[in-house]
Amino acid sequence: MPGRDLRALFSTNDRTLGAAEAFTNRQAQWEFAVAALAEHLRHVSNSAFDPEDLEAARDNVVVFHGIGGIGKSTLSRKFEASLADPWQRPAQWGAPAWGGARILPVRIDLARSASPDFEKIVLSVRLALAAIGQPLPAFDLALRRYWEHQHPWDPLEDFLNRGGLAARFGKALPQQMQSALADVAQALLLPGTVGSAVGQVTGALVGALRERRQTVRALAGCSRLADLLESEPDLDSLSYYPHLLAWEIARVPAEKWVTPVILLDAFEEIGDRTHRDFERLLQRLVWLMPNAFFVITGRSRLQWADEALQGQLDFTGSTAWPGLAAHDIPQARNEFPTPRRERQMLIGDFSFEDCDDYLARRLSADGSPLISEPIRTVIGQRSHGLPLYLDLSVMRFLELRRSGHTPQPTDFDHEFPALIARTLSDLTAPERHVLRSVSLFSSFDVALATRAAALPQQASAQRLVERPFVRETPCGLWPYHLHALTRATIRGADDQTDDRWSPADWQQAAIRAFAALGERWSGGSDRDRLLLVGCLRQGLAIARDYRLDLGWLTEAAWTYVGDSVWEPLDLAASSEREVEAATAADALVELLSALARRQHQNRSRTVERLVAVADTGLLPAELCEMAVYYRAKAQRDLGHTEGSRQGMQLVVAGGGRLAPNARRGLAHLSRLAGDFPTALEAAEHLGRAGRHHRVVGDVRWVQGDMSLAAQAFGAARAEAEEHGKSGEAAMSQAMRAFTLAFTTDPITDDEIDLGEHLLAQVDLRAAALDIRIAALLRDAGTDAGVEGRAQVLAAEINTSGLLFVQAKLELARAFHHAIRDDQAGVASRISRLRELTREGYYAYYVDIAHFMADLALDTPSRAQWLDEQQTVHQRWRSMVTDRRALLISGPATGAP
Repeated sequence: MPGRDLRALFSTNDRTLGAAEAFTNRQAQWEFAVAALAEHLRHVSNSAFDPEDLEAARDNVVVFHGIGGIGKSTLSRKFEASLADPWQRPAQWGAPAWGGARILPVRIDLARSASPDFEKIVLSVRLALAAIGQPLPAFDLALRRYWEHQHPWDPLEDFLNRGGLAARFGKALPQQMQSALADVAQALLLPGTVGSAVGQVTGALVGALRERRQTVRALAGCSRLADLLESEPDLDSLSYYPHLLAWEIARVPAEKWVTPVILLDAFEEIGDRTHRDFERLLQRLVWLMPNAFFVITGRSRLQWADEALQGQLDFTGSTAWPGLAAHDIPQARNEFPTPRRERQMLIGDFSFEDCDDYLARRLSADGSPLISEPIRTVIGQRSHGLPLYLDLSVMRFLELRRSGHTPQPTDFDHEFPALIARTLSDLTAPERHVLRSVSLFSSFDVALATRAAALPQQASAQRLVERPFVRETPCGLWPYHLHALTRATIRGADDQTDDRWSPADWQQAAIRAFAALGERWSGGSDRDRLLLVGCLRQGLAIARDYRLDLGWLTEAAWTYVGDSVWEPLDLAASSEREVEAATAADALVELLSALARRQHQNRSRTVERLVAVADTGLLPAELCEMAVYYRAKAQRDLGHTEGSRQGMQLVVAGGGRLAPNARRGLAHLSRLAGDFPTALEAAEHLGRAGRHHRVVGDVRWVQGDMSLAAQAFGAARAEAEEHGKSGEAAMSQAMRAFTLAFTTDPITDDEIDLGEHLLAQVDLRAAALDIRIAALLRDAGTDAGVEGRAQVLAAEINTSGLLFVQAKLELARAFHHAIRDDQAGVASRISRLRELTREGYYAYYVDIAHFMADLALDTPSRAQWLDEQQTVHQRWRSMVTDRRALLISGPATGAP
């Protein structure tokens, strides 16, 4: 049954409010722990198991680690309750499969608020074992001797009553210890009372053990008892006494036999990675009690399997703790014949459904959830699955009600400073400094974190990435990222910690982080697109949020657009809403986002966005030129040729980086108007920067000169590949495949395959559509579903707003109908082409459709062909007749 949430109950006068501790899911953690415990039980019940074996590997521990507030302590308490009483087990947790084995759970809180010390921990374990109902003389004698030496004026019984341990575990221990002492004294035939003679008893017992007397044969089986009783009774000796408990547990009669399950919670609070004195004592407890099972919960992974800790702890390395290593490791000894799975589990975030379930059950009124569904939705989304955020939101809900305000969803667009305090509580000052610095990044590595924090060594960053709120994606460019809620809270909440940063501190950190990204990009390979895009994404966000000058972003932006790959930048300003740019970084974010998104949205939307960004006046002249040029390209795609011409001329006049591209744009506009001689002449002066080979190919294919066109496109692809321009190479190959698809050349299939391969690496919608049209052309004249595929493709092209691609598709359909001598089909396509080219651009497509079907032109052609019109007519007609002859002489591509 769920417990009462006292904090919530004492936050309101409303006695009708139901407040229950809500426990949600965590089924995977339960199954993980139960499976490990079942394996442990099988191991200790084996006749070959020896609790005094100090060399065998240990696999008697599982670890649950996770970010502060993820619910580790709640999980630990629920484990204890479920093991102690099956009725307390959550409904979704399955029953454990260990038969009649008796489990004795004892949970020990290591949090500083619980004032833990090693004496209390050892006493807690022994007090729990008092439930067996019999003395454990070997341990009890050693403990009694230790206590009287260390606390001569503080009787153990008084200490247990004062500290609350007697109330929790009962008062049987002093009586059991006294009974053990009396039994040993009687066995040794010692005179008088033994209540204050522990020193005399232990001295006589050691002698008897050394002499192997028959009177102490019951204790003689513990081979190290005499050594422990002779050692100085200090804290170090006490840490070895658990060995005696393990020996005693192993010899408990079968009807009383139990398996202790010791739950150590808040393990991170016993020290740090420099001071491990307390951890060393606890590790001895775990190692020396191999027949007990330990469930450890804390913020970090347990490092005991790390060989580097040798000397700081007694037992280290993967051989000693195979289950704590990060991967399966075969055992050095044969007590476990198969490799064992890792025994450490990261406690993950709640799913959105779990968050909603938690909030719905936490507060109720008349049996219904008090927190409405819209509010639960907002809280669940902002929580990123962190239970502590849910808990804080519940208290905020009650606080708002207490103030007379009816909580609304907008009230929970809120950051909680308490999350910062929880996250920072066990970090060193340098680690806190690094944490704040890396909160500026969406992802990072140790070197980037160190540089952004301006630290001389990487040690603090290296320690930080091992924390549970730092997540790892090993295959990423930068492998680490902060838990989303941690990052948002560190950056957004009103930080009231002692070493909080001022606005000036944050500004300086942003400058450092921005510079670190620039250094990383400038130091990378010229062709490393992944690094470029990663630096751009993060650099743009930092520059925008902290109003930094563009700096290295300008050159990075030119590199980004130079290859026409168009990876998405995934920045907030790339949404469909109108963006009010306030800084140059805002404007650059919108510019690059518009250019990347144009591959996935109608070109008219691209024009709107580029007009808006150019009109802000925030961009430097060279980047404003970029907006003007790509706006002119989009206008050309839409058929707005006059606006496109004006934009291209403006860029040419400016003489900037895009002037060669704009000259190519003007050549394309001449080609679109049918002025082929002017376009071809312009191509001769464009050079590599102006993509001269591709311009020649674009002019040649409409002449029906497919051989020269294919050669030109092939040369364009080769030149692009030579200079590492994968986007240009893909576009050129797409047009080469499109050109050859009109012919009967057998290499067409290979050219289409190559085009698809190159396009898989970039994001170029128009070129991808060209390849699909090429596939239709290859199958033209057959029954391979050409018309059906064309109709699907037409719908997609219409969405994109790419007018010139629509005209290409209609030309391909006209080719298909001409091969099949379908005069009605040809007439329909000619009509559609006239509609698409009514502004006069691409009007020669209507002429080419006539040529294909060997029809006379209705009106004189306005195109200025490179050769005689009749020659062009004959070339296009020959391609139709050649395809017909091929289909008659050989099998069709499609089904008959």
